[in-house]
Amino acid sequence: MRIGIIAHLKHAIREPFAGGLEMHTSMLQSALQRRGHEVTVFASSHSEPEACVEAICDETSLTEVGCDEAPDKVFFQEHHAYLSLMNGLRHRGFDVIHNNSLHYLPVAMADALPTPMVTTLHTPPFAWLESGVRLCKAPHATFVAVSESIRRTWSKVAPIDHVIMNGIDLDRFCFKAHPADEPYWVWCGRIVPEKGLHHAIAAAGLSGATLLIAGPISDQDYFDREIAPRLDERVRYLGHLPHSELATVIGGAQIFLCTPCWEEPYGLVVAEALACGVPVAAFARGAIPELLDTATGVLAVPDDPASLAQAGIAAQKLDRQACRTHAEQRCDASRMIDEYEALYASLIEASSETKFAA
Repeated sequence: MRIGIIAHLKHAIREPFAGGLEMHTSMLQSALQRRGHEVTVFASSHSEPEACVEAICDETSLTEVGCDEAPDKVFFQEHHAYLSLMNGLRHRGFDVIHNNSLHYLPVAMADALPTPMVTTLHTPPFAWLESGVRLCKAPHATFVAVSESIRRTWSKVAPIDHVIMNGIDLDRFCFKAHPADEPYWVWCGRIVPEKGLHHAIAAAGLSGATLLIAGPISDQDYFDREIAPRLDERVRYLGHLPHSELATVIGGAQIFLCTPCWEEPYGLVVAEALACGVPVAAFARGAIPELLDTATGVLAVPDDPASLAQAGIAAQKLDRQACRTHAEQRCDASRMIDEYEALYASLIEASSETKFAA
């Protein structure tokens, strides 16, 4: 199949990934390509690998843009990039388009394409994307939710016929049968308020555990105000790590803490921890309960560090091999790619039958 993947433009698709969406897009491209498909990713500049990426825009992250004019500049930069892309895709001859962006235009303009388009919904509804979904009338467009939780939140906006749980490359997060000699808990992810790192620090303090932290600082004010003052010899920030180093840090932990302050759509970090054999203590929010069972994690009351500390202590007793086995059964990227391939094929067949009938 000739497959076009539309990425979002906030960050380049390259390691170290800014977040789970960038990793998902990269993994989708590489896995499909290994299976013999011709794949083109439409992404921001500096994305990798350059051989199969067409840059349609510079990164639109506000990191290096003046705050006074940034909102308008970013809006128009993304708007025109996606508008130009969707107009151009009408003449490109792809068999299927996979929309992995969070922008309203690819969805709203799906009926301009002669080919089927799959849109993966990675977040709960928000105003701009919801407006695009409501405007989408293309008969060959379909929506996929990354969890039952996301499907439920979108059901009031549009029918979501497919749930394809995300997956990870299990080979990149190898099983470690025993934690490191010096015990610690671990938290990783984007450092922003909605990921709740401050709760993880409080829970580790209540339990007396050492906490290692890894991830990009995506909200500097939050980091300076809530995180930096709490760093010491027991709470250490390791920086934004590439996957090879991150897997080593996660694998050495006694437990992994997951602390969403919003309805987490999936939780790739939970899958990564389980793949390494690390039990999880997590707030019971969004899709997190879908990823865990009583053999692999302990759920805590959301926004309650004391409950999380108790969950962490209990999770330390769980079997690491059970965690890895659970990841192999539920979180393998190969299963995810199988399901997307089957969906692509069914949509292409249905589209061909419609054209033939016409």
